[in-house]
Amino acid sequence: MIEDRFRRHRHAEIILSMPGFGVQLGAEFLAATGGDMTTFDSVDRLAVSGLAPVPRDSGRVSGNLKRPRRYDRRLLRACYLSAQIAIRTDPASRTYYDRKRSAGKTHTQAILALARRRLNVLWAMLRDHAVYQPTTTAAAA
Repeated sequence: MIEDRFRRHRHAEIILSMPGFGVQLGAEFLAATGGDMTTFDSVDRLAVSGLAPVPRDSGRVSGNLKRPRRYDRRLLRACYLSAQIAIRTDPASRTYYDRKRSAGKTHTQAILALARRRLNVLWAMLRDHAVYQPTTTAAAA
């Protein structure tokens, strides 16, 4: 039933073309966003799911970035899990993840950075009504 309803959505083909998104995660993504991407002005509004850090500066401390206090856990879960799957299935995602890890990021930080990058790509794909076109690993680096 979930698969049938998901496949009838106008964005289903685009979401399924992106590595890491299957029927279940695609349906979770659509449910978390309401299925209508026009309600979000930009990808930054969509990243309120916890993928975009917010400043927690005080009087003397600046540059202190944390996850927002309120965020959409369902949307974050869908993006996080799809990024984890993409590391195993998409060479470009694996290259980006490895680059973040070599830069000193923890596993969770690298996954969240990859999830944010993939959200930017997915936003552009939905905006342009285009399916995912895999890049070479040399172009991703």
